[in-house]
Amino acid sequence: MNEGAVESTFCGYIAIVGRPNVGKSTLLNQILEQKISITSKKAQTTRHQILGVKTEGDYQFIYVDTPGIHRGETKALNQVLNQSSSTALKDADIIVLVVEALKWTDTDAYVLEQIKASKAPKILALNKIDQVKDKTRLLPYIEKVAALCDFDSVIPMSAESGEQVEALEKELAKRLPQGLHMFPEDQVTDRSVRFMAAEIIREKIMRQMGDEIPYNVAVEIEKFKHEGGILRINGLIWVEREGQKKIVIGTAGERLKRIGTDARKDIEQLLDTKVMLELWVKVKSGWSDNLRALKSLGYDETD
Repeated sequence: MNEGAVESTFCGYIAIVGRPNVGKSTLLNQILEQKISITSKKAQTTRHQILGVKTEGDYQFIYVDTPGIHRGETKALNQVLNQSSSTALKDADIIVLVVEALKWTDTDAYVLEQIKASKAPKILALNKIDQVKDKTRLLPYIEKVAALCDFDSVIPMSAESGEQVEALEKELAKRLPQGLHMFPEDQVTDRSVRFMAAEIIREKIMRQMGDEIPYNVAVEIEKFKHEGGILRINGLIWVEREGQKKIVIGTAGERLKRIGTDARKDIEQLLDTKVMLELWVKVKSGWSDNLRALKSLGYDETD
């Protein structure tokens, strides 16, 4: 391809960062207009870097949905998640810091310190403005947070409703570097459908568990095979203790059945095919604080 082609196309990595549960995954799904990143109201929902790719003409945006950055956590899982986010920051061409309207925490301040050293353009996305009843409180808050860093742009928005998300995308387009596109224009993510199926199952677990168990839950796909027009998926749900296993399974297996039914529907919608999903729950003691166990379960992205 000639040099002129490079100069007429734009492509770059955009790291979406912030503390847990500020709406990073919801924002990515809104931008892509489809669900590739799981969401719930709990921390630790996103555990992997997930690339979301959006191509519009000469512009290709490669979004990196990072795990929420945790402050002061010592478990191996939390350290791996933080390292994953740090790697995304180093590679980013643009950084989007997502914070919640009228809710600035010590962890937000910690995340801000992590991005200040980057020379990449920084955009402050002030999320959940639709939940603010007294809009007169927004401007003072925006001015307060914007003064903490030399942001290139500040966008009040709602990832849930889509309000002002297009304005954010326009700001990103202005700062996207020139370069060849790295993905086919119809590709939406770098993740396999097998990975996406595991993430959907994990989302259903987190949504149904409430605060009954800690988030020491992982999902492993053992079988993913098309047989006679049906996609057969066998999934293993790993927990750390026998008591957690009983809670996930529920009385007479009812909770596990609900998790499977909800996950199957979403996987069928994602892949547009009939799915037969079977789930089992097993105990792997201490997996979330064991680097070898984490790697065996797919948490090896810092290699």
